[in-house]
Amino acid sequence: MTEKITALDLPAAELSAQTRKYFDVCREKLGMVPNVLQAYTFDEAKLNAFTTSYNDLMLGDSGLSKLEREMIAVVVSSINKCYYCLTAHGAAVRQLSGDPDLGEMLVMNFRAADLSDRQRAMLEFAEKLTEQPAKMEEGDRQALRDAGFSDRDIFDIASTAAFFNMTNRVASAIDMRPNPEYSAQWR
Repeated sequence: MTEKITALDLPAAELSAQTRKYFDVCREKLGMVPNVLQAYTFDEAKLNAFTTSYNDLMLGDSGLSKLEREMIAVVVSSINKCYYCLTAHGAAVRQLSGDPDLGEMLVMNFRAADLSDRQRAMLEFAEKLTEQPAKMEEGDRQALRDAGFSDRDIFDIASTAAFFNMTNRVASAIDMRPNPEYSAQWR
């Protein structure tokens, strides 16, 4: 029987002062260093690339709210069955929405959730991009425009969905497990 390699089993390199400071901020704000960050400590350049992309997509200037971006993360992760991201981003949806049921509905079936037409269009686009990227067409983009999204917003929806498709695959490949703290948050 072979032993699974998990994110925390990967060798950690010596961390720079900048990364240690970033991890201290995580501990202060979140009460933990997310395991996804721990997983990248074997290569600080990859960690920096990940955090730069994540922070830009999830916290940067966008016509999408933080909640909408987290909703995309959950729906994409639900399709991909990514345990790490479902747990971590489900907690974020619960926190940002103030609705513990919304995070669970998005995990199971976003169509069961009480969503605005805008949110439903956004999540249907993210779903199709995840499941059938080669079948995306102008009608898919137009449906988003009709729901009130700009072309820049469409780019942000696509970029967020693509990022989580990539991270879901990495998390699944290395058996990344969510920090236990996420499971009980914002219920």
